[in-house]
Amino acid sequence: MKIKGLFWMLTILLLSLMALVSYFAFYSSSHILFISVELLILFIALYLLYFYRRIVKPLYIIGNGMDLLKEQDFSSRLRLVGQADADRIVDVFNKMMEQLKNERIHIREQNHFLDLLINASPLGVIILNLDREIVSLNPSARKILTLSETDKVEGKKLSELDSILACELENIEINNPQTIRLNNSNIYKCTQSSFIDNGFQHPFFLIESLTQEVFKAEKKAYEKVIRMIAHEVNNTTAGITSTLDSLENTFREMENCEDICEIMRISIERCYSLSKFITNFADVVKIPDPLLKTHNLNQLLESGKRFMENICNNRQIELITEFTEAPLLVRADSVLIEQVVLNIIKNAAESIENNGKIYIRTFAGPNGLEIADTGKGINKETESRLFTPFFSTKPNGQGLGLIFIREVLHKHNCTFSLLTTDDGLTRFRIIFP
Repeated sequence: MKIKGLFWMLTILLLSLMALVSYFAFYSSSHILFISVELLILFIALYLLYFYRRIVKPLYIIGNGMDLLKEQDFSSRLRLVGQADADRIVDVFNKMMEQLKNERIHIREQNHFLDLLINASPLGVIILNLDREIVSLNPSARKILTLSETDKVEGKKLSELDSILACELENIEINNPQTIRLNNSNIYKCTQSSFIDNGFQHPFFLIESLTQEVFKAEKKAYEKVIRMIAHEVNNTTAGITSTLDSLENTFREMENCEDICEIMRISIERCYSLSKFITNFADVVKIPDPLLKTHNLNQLLESGKRFMENICNNRQIELITEFTEAPLLVRADSVLIEQVVLNIIKNAAESIENNGKIYIRTFAGPNGLEIADTGKGINKETESRLFTPFFSTKPNGQGLGLIFIREVLHKHNCTFSLLTTDDGLTRFRIIFP
């Protein structure tokens, strides 16, 4: 029971007792006793009033303040009671409540700003709880992990998400940033760190996309190298070819020089081959910007299939198509996309070598295509290097095919991936914007 209730109980008890004494004094023969009792009752009433205003009321108000503090209602204030000691306590209490209110507003403003900053940040932010389950992730993280806004990921572990990058994050040590290159040519710098909340360390991940920066640096580097090599080689081979051609004409007029002429012709052909080889490199840096028009993706794939049928038939490779029933319209440069398709089918056929199948299918929502083959497949180490310049798994490969595909698809703002799935098929998947 509160002190105010106890005070009123005491007041009622005392006044009842004094009323009883006054009753007996009234019926006694002594008027002095009756007057004395009445004066005593008046004194007790005045003292109780004084006691209430000096002690009970301040304690009651301070008690109400404690209730406000317990309920975290920092907007209310206590009023002064007109008693110096109590008013000092009330004043300190009101100042404390004002400071707590300002601190709470400041924290809310900071949290709101932090939420806005995280949501607007180009960095992907994934926050986990102590059980390493996802608490929240910002829009950039959803985009990087290819998750839609409707995907419910809270409460799941990273390994439970349908994302290659999410699985890679599980292997990152705390405070040890790693650069991860995925099979879709995207490159990310990933960092695991932690923050303290309620005395416990909560882990979180920061994901920074380095794809465009790395691509620009790579392209700038190999463009310079290719141009320099092409210039030197073409100038050299042109001079050598001209000299060899003159020598061949001279030796052709002489007797018993057929072997030398043959050697000259072979050397000239080798120079032409070297020049063509260098030209292929130079063509990679001359990919034009796409002329976007609306095309039926099914027709583009059918055209590419017909072009590659003879090559595949010679290798006993079956081309199997599975197109959508309705026309699949995409905005693309037909020439560049057909060249991409031809390169993918060619790579699939070379991976199979002989006796296999290549599956070509299209799908809607989002619109895209997939080319799968029953070839050798791609291991984990090779998968992360597929779209790097000059890397090739073929003995005589130049490492340009996938670079050409990567550049064309990025110019079309397409997303893509190349990997070997659990069913043994190597799948090249392209999704148009």
